[in-house]
Amino acid sequence: MKKGNPFALLPIVVFLALFIGAGAAMRDFYAMPAVVGFLIALIIAFIQNPKLGFQKKLSIMARGAGDENIMIMCLIFILAGAFSAAVKAAGGVESTVNFGLSILPGNIAVVGIFIIGCFISTSMGTSVGTIAALAPIAVGISEKTGISAAVCIGAVVCGAMFGDNLSMISDTTIAAVRTQGCEMKDKFRENFWIVLPAAVVTLVLFFAVASNLDSFQITGELPYHLVKIVPYLVVLIGALFGMNVFLLLVSGTVISLVIGVAYGDFAPGEIFGILGGGIEGMYEITVISILVAGVVSLIRENGGIQFILDLIKARIGSKRGAELGIAALSAVTDLSTANNTVAIVIAGPIAKDISEEFGVSPRRTASLLDIFTSVCQGLIPYGAQLLSAAELTGITPFHILPYLYYPVLMAVSAVLFILFCPEFRKKAGEASK
Repeated sequence: MKKGNPFALLPIVVFLALFIGAGAAMRDFYAMPAVVGFLIALIIAFIQNPKLGFQKKLSIMARGAGDENIMIMCLIFILAGAFSAAVKAAGGVESTVNFGLSILPGNIAVVGIFIIGCFISTSMGTSVGTIAALAPIAVGISEKTGISAAVCIGAVVCGAMFGDNLSMISDTTIAAVRTQGCEMKDKFRENFWIVLPAAVVTLVLFFAVASNLDSFQITGELPYHLVKIVPYLVVLIGALFGMNVFLLLVSGTVISLVIGVAYGDFAPGEIFGILGGGIEGMYEITVISILVAGVVSLIRENGGIQFILDLIKARIGSKRGAELGIAALSAVTDLSTANNTVAIVIAGPIAKDISEEFGVSPRRTASLLDIFTSVCQGLIPYGAQLLSAAELTGITPFHILPYLYYPVLMAVSAVLFILFCPEFRKKAGEASK
């Protein structure tokens, strides 16, 4: 087993210090692009561990950057950029926003975004895909109602993280279930009752935030074409039926282009420019994802991840402590990897050992792994979710953070469940045997 090394975590510490420090000092979190911060972190990771040759380090970094999950995520970014640009050029965003506001009062719009985000993410199993689909609509609603863009996109991210954690086709759910050897349906039931209170309170909070719009009147007309809403309906309905996220994004893009040409929104010759512009808008987040994966791969090789695992495991002494330890293990691993699927794969085997030693049921362990990696993934400003949300809306992750109610409440709900529901935990454990 690789020996833990706390100094291997230095690249992440330096990145956070530079990224947050520069933004705070200059009062502008665009002052230092995240991609520059991660490039510096990568250089530091390369300098560490002189026992490894440069070529070996390059190979380790390349394997991490080329991981299947990372490549799939990058492809989703590219397709999401194309879909977003196509549906916007065809007038789909404006029509969807105007149609929604014409039948719903403005103070319900944010709640609606959150609920739709929950449904889409649960059906598609991807938070990034959900954010790509709903971010333009959130911006449009913000412009029409006067609600802060940060609030609207916060509702999108909250809804996206709901399904990322619960969906039966989510990578995180599959990884959690596989590492613990439990049934998907058992993990879902356990997970659902833990996060349901958080979802309900989140809904109430978003309603309260927009409640001051009771007397708000939208001036001017709200023109829309129902046909231009079709791409979003395809994504929503297809997601509800479990359609693959890649097929959904491609289908939505093609339909948007056909509608745009048919209605004269753009000429056939402009299609390639529209798609190219949308894809180019996702270049930075794609490069960041690859850099992060490379940095994490070197951190793991140098013993940084093992240090975290050993530190937490050594401080567990009871069943309740074991559950809290699994929660902490999941959270810290995600903070270090910035990818909840990768974090579960890394922490899963250690969590299984802990659960077997202290009698925690496999479905409870799988739920805690998925919940606390999702909590951190939905809050870290250098994670794919917040970075893509910021990229698609033109605001910084730090503007969105104050409105990410659901990830915080999900953590609170899960901790309270661990601390104050011993009878239910006992029955769940017996039922799983």
